[in-house]
Amino acid sequence: MVSVSTPVSRRFALTGAGAVLFAAGFTDRAAAVTAGMFEDVRRHGAKGNGIAIDSPAINRAIDAAARRGGGTVVVPAGRYLCFTLRLRDNIALVLSAGATIIAADPAVHGAHYDPPENYMEEQFQDFGITHVHNSLIRGDGVSNVAILGPGMIHGTGLDREGPGDRWHGRAGWQSAAALGLSPRELALRDPAERATIGRANKAIGLMRCRNVRLDGFTILQGGHFAVIAHGCTNLHVDGLTIDTDRDGIDIDACRDVRITNCTVNAPKDDAIVLKSSYALGKAVPCEDVLIAGCKTSGYAMGSLLDGSYRQSDYRSPDKLGVLGRIKLGTETNGGFRGVRISDCICTNTRGILMGIVDGGTLEDVSVSGIVLREPVNHPLFVHHGARMRAPRGTPVGRVRQVRFEDIVVSGADPRFTTGIEGIADAPVEDVSFDGIDITTRGGGTREDAQRTPAYRRETSLEVSYLGTLPAAGIYARHARRLTVRDLRLRTEAPDQRPVVALRNVEGAVVDDIASAMRRDGVLDARDSRNVAIGDVVTFDG
Repeated sequence: MVSVSTPVSRRFALTGAGAVLFAAGFTDRAAAVTAGMFEDVRRHGAKGNGIAIDSPAINRAIDAAARRGGGTVVVPAGRYLCFTLRLRDNIALVLSAGATIIAADPAVHGAHYDPPENYMEEQFQDFGITHVHNSLIRGDGVSNVAILGPGMIHGTGLDREGPGDRWHGRAGWQSAAALGLSPRELALRDPAERATIGRANKAIGLMRCRNVRLDGFTILQGGHFAVIAHGCTNLHVDGLTIDTDRDGIDIDACRDVRITNCTVNAPKDDAIVLKSSYALGKAVPCEDVLIAGCKTSGYAMGSLLDGSYRQSDYRSPDKLGVLGRIKLGTETNGGFRGVRISDCICTNTRGILMGIVDGGTLEDVSVSGIVLREPVNHPLFVHHGARMRAPRGTPVGRVRQVRFEDIVVSGADPRFTTGIEGIADAPVEDVSFDGIDITTRGGGTREDAQRTPAYRRETSLEVSYLGTLPAAGIYARHARRLTVRDLRLRTEAPDQRPVVALRNVEGAVVDDIASAMRRDGVLDARDSRNVAIGDVVTFDG
C-alpha cells in the first residue's frame, strides 16, 4: 500500500537544512544540518539575465554541495538560460520566487545538452522514453533529492517530437547482432536518432532514483515530457502546475509514488500517465501509486497560466480533439498494481483510460471521487488488447480487479459511453461501477443500439476505433464478473439505446439503475450468461 509521509511546513523545507530533510525524509537533525549546506548559484558565476548560459555555474553549485555530502542549492530570482543540469545525491534545488530556468534553444545556442545514455538492441517504446540524460534537469541513480518551488521551468528550447520505437514487430527491422553492429552503432545509423544528439526533449528526467520530492514549482512548455521518471522509488510529486503541449507527468515502472495536488494542462498528450515500458531493459511493474487531489485539462497551452482557458484547436490522429487525460497504459510490459486515483477534477479532456496491450497484468486499481466535465471521449474505459510490443514469446496479459466509485460525469458525448473491451481469449475480470452519475446529450438511435463495434485483438490502448457504442450508459464486451450498481443516467435528448449493453459477458450484476428508460429497455445482455438485474427506477428527462 502507498504510505503518505507526515507533512512538513514549507517554511522549514525552504531553509538550508530543511530542504534536504524535506526531500529525503531524514529524522536525525544532526544529519540534516550536515547535509544542508547552502549554495547560491550566483556565487558560482550564474548571471540570471536570460542571455548568459548559466548551466555550468548551476552545476558547479550542485557539485560543491555534493562534495560536502549534500545540501541546498538556491536559484534566486532571475532568468537562467541552461543546458542540462545534473542532480547529485542529497541535493535540494530550490527555485526561488521569480526564478525561471529556461531551456536553451539548440538552433540558437548550439546543441549542447547531454547525449542519450543508452541504446537498446530492441526499443519497445518511443526513443524519447528510453533516455533521461537528454533532459533540461536530469537525475540518474541519485538518492535523497528534491526540486522545490515556487519558481518556474520554461522549456522553450526543448523538442516535442522525436524518433519512434524500433522493435521486431516493425517492418524492415533488423537486429544489431545480425548486422554486426553494437546497438549504439545501429541507432546512430538512423538519421532521426542521430539528429537528437545534443538536443533535449524533457524538462525533468529521472532514472532509477530513490527518495525524490518535486514540490511547488511551475513548468511551462515542458517538451515531449514535462516530468518523466523510470524505475524510481519513493517519489512524491506535490503541488506542481504544468501547462504544456505534450505529456505532463509520466511515471514509468516506478514504486511508491504519490502525485498530489497537481494541476496539469496538456491539450496534445496525456496529463498524468502511468507506464510500464521496457526502458529499464526488463519488464518492471508500476505499483503502489496514489494520484489524489489533481486537476487535468486540455485547453490551449499557456491559457492555464494566464487564466484565459482558451479552447485548443488541436485534433488528435483520431480527429476527436484534445487529450489531457489520466491514463494507465501506452506501454504495459510490466503491468500495474496497487493504484489509487481519487478526488480529481478533469475538465475538457479525454476520460480516464486504463488497460494492458503489451503483456503484463493490471490489477488492484481503484478510481473514486472523480468529476469529469465535458469529456472528449469515453469518460471511463478499461481495455485489454494484444499489440504485444514486447520481447518475443511474451504472453498475453491480464486485466482484473478494477473499481470505479463515486464519479460524476457531465456533458458526455453520447457516442462514447463508459465501457470495457476485452479480448476473447483474455476477458477483463472483476470490474465494478458503483455510484456513477452520468449526464449526456443523448440522441442514440435504434440503429445505434443494434451496432456491433469492430473487434480488434491486436491494438493499442486507444479505443476510438469502436465508434458509437450500442449503450447509452455502460458497454462491456469480453468480460467476467462485472458489477454495475447505483448508476444514474440523464440524457438531454431521448436515447433509444439500452442503459447497459453486454456482449460476451460471463457473470454480471446490474442493480439500482435510475434512468428515463423503461425497465425492459435498461439492459441488453445478448450473448452473455449468468446476468442478474435488480432494481430499476425510471424518471422523466
